[in-house]
Amino acid sequence: MADPSSYRPKPGQIPDSPGVYKFRDEHRRVIYVGKAKSLKQRLANYFQPLVSLHPRTATMVTTAASVEWTVVSTEVEALQLEYTWIKEYDPRFNVKYRDDKSYPYLAVTLNEEFPRVQVMRGHKKKGVRYFGPYAHAWAIRETVDLMLRVFPVRTCSAGVFRNAASAGRPCLLGYIGKCSAPCVGRVTPEEHRELADEFCDFMAGRTGTYIRRLEKGMTAAAEDMEYEKAARLRDDIGALRRAMEKSAVVLADATDADLIALAEDELEAAVQIFHVRGGRVRGQRGWVTDKVEAVSTAGLVEHALQQLYGEESGDTVPKEVLVPALPEDAEAVTLWLSGRRGSQVSLRVPQRGDKKDLMTTVARNAQQALVLHKTKRASDLTTRSRALEEIAEALDLESAPLRIECFDISHLQGEDVVASMVVFEDGLPRKSEYRRFQIKGFEGQDDVRSMHEVIGRRFRRYLAEKERTGEWGEEGEVTVDEAGDDGRPKRFAYPPQLVVVDGGQPQVAAARRALDELGIDDVAVCGLAKRLEEVWLPGEDDPVVLPRSSEGLYLLQRVRDTAHDFAIRYQRSKRTKRLRSSPLDAVPGLGDTRKQALIKHFGSVKRLKQATIEQICEVPGFGRKTAEAVAVALAQAAPAAPAVNTATGEIMEDDGGTTA
Repeated sequence: MADPSSYRPKPGQIPDSPGVYKFRDEHRRVIYVGKAKSLKQRLANYFQPLVSLHPRTATMVTTAASVEWTVVSTEVEALQLEYTWIKEYDPRFNVKYRDDKSYPYLAVTLNEEFPRVQVMRGHKKKGVRYFGPYAHAWAIRETVDLMLRVFPVRTCSAGVFRNAASAGRPCLLGYIGKCSAPCVGRVTPEEHRELADEFCDFMAGRTGTYIRRLEKGMTAAAEDMEYEKAARLRDDIGALRRAMEKSAVVLADATDADLIALAEDELEAAVQIFHVRGGRVRGQRGWVTDKVEAVSTAGLVEHALQQLYGEESGDTVPKEVLVPALPEDAEAVTLWLSGRRGSQVSLRVPQRGDKKDLMTTVARNAQQALVLHKTKRASDLTTRSRALEEIAEALDLESAPLRIECFDISHLQGEDVVASMVVFEDGLPRKSEYRRFQIKGFEGQDDVRSMHEVIGRRFRRYLAEKERTGEWGEEGEVTVDEAGDDGRPKRFAYPPQLVVVDGGQPQVAAARRALDELGIDDVAVCGLAKRLEEVWLPGEDDPVVLPRSSEGLYLLQRVRDTAHDFAIRYQRSKRTKRLRSSPLDAVPGLGDTRKQALIKHFGSVKRLKQATIEQICEVPGFGRKTAEAVAVALAQAAPAAPAVNTATGEIMEDDGGTTA
């Protein structure tokens, strides 16, 4: 591990101008590439004390052995050079998006004498017009099959084309009218290229011109009583409209835009792109990346734009690019995009209307892609085994923790304090073992004290179950007599090998103290601090930092996030129930139906409180005894705080539509 001060440039060496810099390791390999408006200011940030740097940045500068830079004239040049160097050197500490699949494109080979329509994957070639990407190749073939009725462009390979030309006979598509048969001279090269250009125009979204032209021709043929021609044109119009229906209309006609959305956590990010041409979604693609550098959402957006348009030019760069956050150098990125397109490009964050709604849909797709990526990663048995082994090694456990329990505290400004316990066995969630706790020992906000209480309660239950059923056998099994009715030990009978708490040193110390007070010394404890994903152990001043790519860290993170979500759901439901509580809840045997009957009869709880027992007896289904119980419950209830409309801040009168 190198000391950054050993290769820090001397004062005055770094110019105060735009440029691109490279960090190299001891073997002269480029490990990081960056750009800056001011090289002097940016590089100075890397040579601060290591404790003040982000952990990922600190890892990079200690891995590096030298730094060098190149001065450029403008920020746009810096952006282009950064992209070029990232592609050339593939630095290990730069964010690199990777396709989650190899997407197929609809390609038109305009670089050939007789352009061909085909499905293409992989790197894009110069002189070829691309449309898409599509989710499936069969979707491209269905679209092309419909459009060949109107635009009979060549689709055959070079070998088939040569054989047909030498034989003087076209292929089957030529006979059925889905190819203009340039191989046998039915059309000239110029006429066939015009067909290919029209095909491209239609796919680019300029659909109205061709539909109107065909409709006009159909009407004219019908007036001239050329009914066969009119019917053929009618079928052509139907085919084009069916091809158009395969792409949903989402924005105003003639809108050309790419919408980019992100979903991210501390370790990974997923990006989704919708390509809208002519107001229709013409393609969709997505990537997933490891966050190997300390990067913000704006930084991820900039990397995504470089990945998308770094090798594109002309119309493949749309007029409008919509993003969730503007890059730090938004003006420079906009100029770069405009240069790639050859005309002005608008880069902005949608604020309202259809574009904002569509951006929400794209963001939902990004979130689902990230969840799917994590699910696939977690479902692999080998991966789970490796994760458990990595945890055991990092925490110095005797064996892999086959049962992990994680605890989290949740509250809203000190009210409705609750806790959750989630269980993972063999790296997979065991939802039937999840438990929820209400904090009973005190009131107010104190996460450390809450954690101590919850851990103590959970393991006191374990000791009670253990005492009730007797000691575990040598094989770790219990008999049916010792177990519950379903043949399994009850609720808290299983001990975990590892307890994980959501938090840092204070929460870990509280959990360990609770276990020590109960005399439990065979259960390991650790904490996962959310901000930097550090693993804390009891009594240790420094955290355990697992590698970014560690499957063990990913499993701990997933366990912690599951406990966090479970606690939040319980806290919200508890708060909602409290806000909706009614004095009638204290009446034994009074169900929702009769509560609603009371409120409907009297109009509100306030008026019900003013009613006599005789008046309550007038409600169908209420006898004297039940009416007395209702009156007593209402009399004993404390005056309720006024209800407040959270949207407007207005205090709502109880005479209004109060419900039980």
